[in-house]
Amino acid sequence: MNIRLLNGLPAALVRWLDLNLLSLGREMRLSYLPPLMVYLAAGISSLTGIVGTFYVKERLGLSAEFLAALGFWMALPWALKMPLGHLVDLMWRWKSLLVYLGAGLIALSLFIMIGLLGYTESMRALAPLAHWYVAAALLAPIGYVLQDVVADAMTVEAVPRVEPNGNMVEAGKRKRMHITMQTLGRVAIIGGGILVAVVNVILMRDVATLSEEEKGAVYLFVYQLALVIPLVSVCGVWLAAWLKRRDTQRFITQGLDRKAAEALLNVHNEAPPINWWILGGGLVFMIISLGTGLGQIPGAEEIIFCLSMTIVLFMIWRLTGELEPEARRVLVGTALLVFVFRAIPTPGAGATWWMIDELDFDQQFLATLSLIGSTLTLAGMFIFRRFMAERSMAYVIGFLTIAGTVLSLPIIGMYFGLHEWTAARTGGVVDARFIAVIDTALESPLGQIAMIPMLAWIANSAPDKLKATFFAVMASFTNLALSASQLGTKYINQVFTVTREVKDAETSEILIPADYSELGILLITVTLIGFVLPMLTVVLIKYSRLRSA
Repeated sequence: MNIRLLNGLPAALVRWLDLNLLSLGREMRLSYLPPLMVYLAAGISSLTGIVGTFYVKERLGLSAEFLAALGFWMALPWALKMPLGHLVDLMWRWKSLLVYLGAGLIALSLFIMIGLLGYTESMRALAPLAHWYVAAALLAPIGYVLQDVVADAMTVEAVPRVEPNGNMVEAGKRKRMHITMQTLGRVAIIGGGILVAVVNVILMRDVATLSEEEKGAVYLFVYQLALVIPLVSVCGVWLAAWLKRRDTQRFITQGLDRKAAEALLNVHNEAPPINWWILGGGLVFMIISLGTGLGQIPGAEEIIFCLSMTIVLFMIWRLTGELEPEARRVLVGTALLVFVFRAIPTPGAGATWWMIDELDFDQQFLATLSLIGSTLTLAGMFIFRRFMAERSMAYVIGFLTIAGTVLSLPIIGMYFGLHEWTAARTGGVVDARFIAVIDTALESPLGQIAMIPMLAWIANSAPDKLKATFFAVMASFTNLALSASQLGTKYINQVFTVTREVKDAETSEILIPADYSELGILLITVTLIGFVLPMLTVVLIKYSRLRSA
């Protein structure tokens, strides 16, 4: 019996690889490539992440609380996906213009950082460096949200409604294609992360031993290299236009006139009616957000978050009227689960500072962790592909919550000396870096899993005329969870203060001493919140009328 089992393992492994990996490659279509290129640009955006972390730590005296608040404002543009999504539905034929605008804003953000690193004194003469950094940090997400909202719409367009011979694609086949398209979208984002992680590992080699001037030169080159990001997304738009012209011409050669050929290919043959609630609500939200932020009104983040949530919930209520009651309960239940899961606060910048200062995690090692994380996240997408398709969202969130809680324990343990204890008993093998690598390897596949079932459900089940609007409204709701997470992170960093050492750039005088004494209780608090809230939501969904996809 054991011999038969061993003999069966290779065949079982081949079947598994064919079902979860090779089948995805076989299902790839050229029409999927344009949105994948826009998503790839979003993945490549992490190229500057490590450099940005060290730039802030080494050259700007910004607190962990301030950075958490800045993170809130950086996440806020994603709430504008709601009016932007409806705008895409209204201007469907010209939606590529938003990609060009987004590419311009991303490039402007990168040019500001290039100026800060390459022309520091000239930039300082015009405005404080911290102000320039904040401007760059806020411009980039606006550019990415403009591109992302169009990419979501392009995924619907990328899944063909008709076969090359003009026959309509069977409904079940289209559903499978939508799941494949959304999976490939996550693969493109993660694949971009893997690509830039490899680049960072190479570029960050021995950076920790360089002088400040030499470090600055490496940081500058990374931001210059990042200018490829907007170019990739624009190339995706060019490819989409070429593919549409090719397919239109093919149907014309089959005997259709141009108008009939275009009608056969278009997802939108006629624009939906203008929803002034969405456009007007988005405009009011933008005006109030800008006024509150620029006016530095106390509690600005809380005011904007509550306003955003009110508007988005109202829009969800209006839009779900387009769905059947059962579909409405599934969509609301699924969105609620994803929201709570993504709204969990993080430890904030202090945890990274502690790893850099106390555990001696340098630029290259953090780049290596990023590479390991991105690679295994991509592998996890294939490993858990059937898991996502066969299990309910409630089951998926429950599994991810338990796994995430268990995998947060090694970092907490290292704060209290776990790595010292293990290193002493393993001849220095199982040290802080060893534990960090193993923890990253186990935790990484979990991050992207939760979003795919909801995205596929929207792509397949939302009304045809409102695909981009549904994507945008639900994405606004789940992205508001990231704003909630940043608010929670800010509050926790107000209660438990964590500071890194800040020196005067000219005199080397210590302006703020390093203090990580409260980081341990901060990590424990975040872990408990991250376990309790999602599990309570799973129980609520199970024993209420709501359902999950």
